[in-house]
Amino acid sequence: MSVQWDDLRIFLAVARAGGLTGAGNLLRVDPATVGRRITRLEEALEAPLFARSPQGYALTERGQRLLTEAVRVEQAMDAALETVGSPSGGLSGQIRIGAPDGCANYVLPQVCAKIVEDNPDLEVQIVALPRVFNLSRREADMAVGVSRPTTGRLTVQKISDYHLHLAASESYLAQHPPIQSLADLKGHRMVGYIPDMIFDKELDYLTELGVDRVSLGSNSVSVQFNWVRQGGGVGVVHDFAIPSTTGVRRILPELISLKRGFYLIRHADDRRLERMNRFAKLVAEGVRNEIARLEASA
Repeated sequence: MSVQWDDLRIFLAVARAGGLTGAGNLLRVDPATVGRRITRLEEALEAPLFARSPQGYALTERGQRLLTEAVRVEQAMDAALETVGSPSGGLSGQIRIGAPDGCANYVLPQVCAKIVEDNPDLEVQIVALPRVFNLSRREADMAVGVSRPTTGRLTVQKISDYHLHLAASESYLAQHPPIQSLADLKGHRMVGYIPDMIFDKELDYLTELGVDRVSLGSNSVSVQFNWVRQGGGVGVVHDFAIPSTTGVRRILPELISLKRGFYLIRHADDRRLERMNRFAKLVAEGVRNEIARLEASA
């Protein structure tokens, strides 16, 4: 049996999803059918591509080698489709972008909605996860990160700086002692990341401020922000998130101001795809402009 593109498409879905159910959801195919196709592919190649376990499907060494080749085929298919193009002359097809949930919740939605409005044949998927994306496994076509990756065949573009400040709701501040210095934080409930789930050192804000205890912790920026706006305590908040609600104000802004950066991360081979280059440019410009607009309103 010769290996067809459809076989590789199913293989890629399982490799990226880590299991049959996730792959079935990606492909909109019954998971049992996905499983049969993977078994048939392994039989045709006379090699196991995945190690099965209750935790999911992990690539074997042979599977890792096939993944590299399958991604190249996928890129060739994308390049071929680009030559046909969208009937409207705009971007088309499906593009998935991964991002930490702060950016994914408060910046990317409006940016990507505008891009799709201008390119009606385009489908954009935002994957919001509080961890680093594995572009080598093609979990996403591109990703926004909070630091530059140091390994992998990737291209990295600085998008924009963004700012964070201590903040709390007006209701919380009205019911608790005033905060006039960093030392005053010891008498307040702190909202922040779960310490052992901080996936990037750039997110360890509270340690930088000398805070060693988090009363309300989450690995999600959105959960943290909801705690702050609902009066749960004091936390480090993205300036670009503040305009999405009312009654939240910054604390000690002249004394405490943190600056971080967003980076657009892509697989190096995607530089040959004009469609991806155009989308990346639109995302970078959109995120940069949206952060500037929201921070001006914070």
